[in-house]
Amino acid sequence: MAKVFIGLGSNLGARESSIEEALRLLSDCSDIIIEKVSSVIETDAVSEIEQPKFLNAVIKVRTELSPHGLLRVTQGIENRMGRVRAVKNGPRNIDLDVLLYDEVNMSEDGLIIPHPRMFERRFVLVPLLEIEPQILNHPLVRPHKRKILAGIL
Repeated sequence: MAKVFIGLGSNLGARESSIEEALRLLSDCSDIIIEKVSSVIETDAVSEIEQPKFLNAVIKVRTELSPHGLLRVTQGIENRMGRVRAVKNGPRNIDLDVLLYDEVNMSEDGLIIPHPRMFERRFVLVPLLEIEPQILNHPLVRPHKRKILAGIL
């Protein structure tokens, strides 16, 4: 089974309930086993558009799904929860991002792994390091170690 990290975020509506619902829907998927869930943190939106603060978390899962299969599941959950993609990087009730998938390094068909901006985003790095401190030794993370440490200190 692949070891995968998924970022969760919400800045519209009942933010905490949205994250809880996304976790429930992920755990209902027979192909996904949630192993760890970080604390939920509140952060400012990283956007050109003024918008409410986000609640963010990261989870560690095991899955037999392929990266694209997992993307279909996460996007299906976003759609089921009523996510509207009106503006790029705009406000959203739920956001599920595949951050890392084993040691896969890919950029194809709308899926980039590792997530291209995860190494610059404190709202990803803090909860990720909370649940997986040794992630700094991951082969795809190691080259970004200095940037990560500078970004969270």
